[in-house]
Amino acid sequence: MLLVTILMLSGCGPPEFTYVRDRDGTTYFKVPASFAQIDASSLDLALSGNPPDSQAALQRARRVWATAFDQAEQPAIDHLFDSRAPFVYATVHKLTEEQRATVSLDRLRDFILPVTEETRTAYLTRALHTGRTPLFTGFEPISDRLVLLDNGARGVRVRFNYQIGATIQTFDHTAILDEQGATVSVMLITCRSSCFAARGAEFDEIAGSFKLLRLRG
Repeated sequence: MLLVTILMLSGCGPPEFTYVRDRDGTTYFKVPASFAQIDASSLDLALSGNPPDSQAALQRARRVWATAFDQAEQPAIDHLFDSRAPFVYATVHKLTEEQRATVSLDRLRDFILPVTEETRTAYLTRALHTGRTPLFTGFEPISDRLVLLDNGARGVRVRFNYQIGATIQTFDHTAILDEQGATVSVMLITCRSSCFAARGAEFDEIAGSFKLLRLRG
């Protein structure tokens, strides 16, 4: 991963932002320098559902890049689903031929968490059939808009609430399909709903920096 912290203040002083690119240098974003970077490999594996050291997990590691940033005093991967402070998860997936054939705007909405009605129903149905208490309940949509980039890339940005245990967690999800239909770049920003309500402008700046780059040569 390419990660460079650049001084944005005049004279000597601490950096204002950390600038991040993915493994291939084509997806870019920035986070405030107060966020700590943490290893997202275990989180990505948990989200995939693949057993560690399985062939599926090994193949996924070659196709998927991921990173995470946490502003909590004690950063932790599990803050993705219970965070009093802002948490940012970003991932880039190189799609298989089968995935390219089935990707859609709704698939982009559901890329990490169940967002569309069809996927939420399937998630709750699976939980019911297995006798497990669903982790995510009380879905509340907040906003949903298309993202159209000049080079033909397209995607969605959706914001929604989920109740997780006794807390309400807000998620701001951006997913972009590149112009060739070959990769999906995703950013998920989250914290408890009260945190999001107070700091929404900061999260808009982070999400607004999430771009695709096409490097020369």
